Amino acid sequence: MAKKKTNRLTEKEAYIMNLLWEHGPMFVRQMLEHYPDPRPHFNTVSTTVRILEDKGYVEHEAVGSSYRYKAVAVPDDFRERSLAEVVRSYFNNSYKLAVSALVEEEKISVEELRELIDMVESKKKG
Repeated sequence: MAKKKTNRLTEKEAYIMNLLWEHGPMFVRQMLEHYPDPRPHFNTVSTTVRILEDKGYVEHEAVGSSYRYKAVAVPDDFRERSLAEVVRSYFNNSYKLAVSALVEEEKISVEELRELIDMVESKKKG
């Protein structure tokens, strides 16, 4: 059966994907070591990893009687869609409002904003 790719991650799935991207292939017990207390139950993490595998984002290799999981999806597979969902959901589908909010909340400086404008302008020219 073909694996379904939805490009959507739950918060729990995103946490595991980030672990795999940052630390490489891992066993579920190793993943648990990276969780803050209170840690989720082993079965909870194991189920989430299997869901990611069903979605086609993770694959496993048998090592003895256990499985070591690795990410086959890359962060770029999710970045664009996630940003678009945030802009659509919280900023009335306006990237201008999103950037304005970043400036107002001092998450991005005016200097950084100018650098972004320069990047966009040079991309248009090139």
